[in-house]
Amino acid sequence: MPTVLRIGSFRFHFYSDECNEPPHIHVATSAGECKFWLEPVRLARNKGVAPHVVREIERLVFQYCDFLKEKYNEHHSY
Repeated sequence: MPTVLRIGSFRFHFYSDECNEPPHIHVATSAGECKFWLEPVRLARNKGVAPHVVREIERLVFQYCDFLKEKYNEHHSY
């Protein structure tokens, strides 16, 4: 489960066994975890993260989307 970015208390990571899914990123917080699709950016799943925190994470996913897609493709191109 490689971590590709840390911003504050948010840890952006992938699970290695999810290469059959479209590009996405998991974001762990102290309260839970959410998952965002990257093409287009949209919330895929939320487990325990408050709505206002999800919106903050979504803003960061948009901001770093190109970087996250690049890292996703690097990791899943084996």
